Amino acid sequence: MLKLTNDFLEEVVEKQKTDARLLKYKALIEQGKKLYVKIDENGVMRCRGRVCVPDVPELRIMILEEGHRSNLSIHPGLRRCTKI
Repeated sequence: MLKLTNDFLEEVVEKQKTDARLLKYKALIEQGKKLYVKIDENGVMRCRGRVCVPDVPELRIMILEEGHRSNLSIHPGLRRCTKI
């Protein structure tokens, strides 16, 4: 699993505040609706424990580049890592 740095998480939180789809989820959460999406103690919106990445191409590119640079290849649903 990729570890997110504080700088990256701060950028994600800022971009989450401008993403229309995520703002709809935030409004539903504030109304008390039960969703899989939660806001953690750091203000990061997560769906089932995974960070909700806003629809910002730069953020997605950063995530993909980091995944390709990693020495380990994993699938989010698996419990084992395979060394490349």
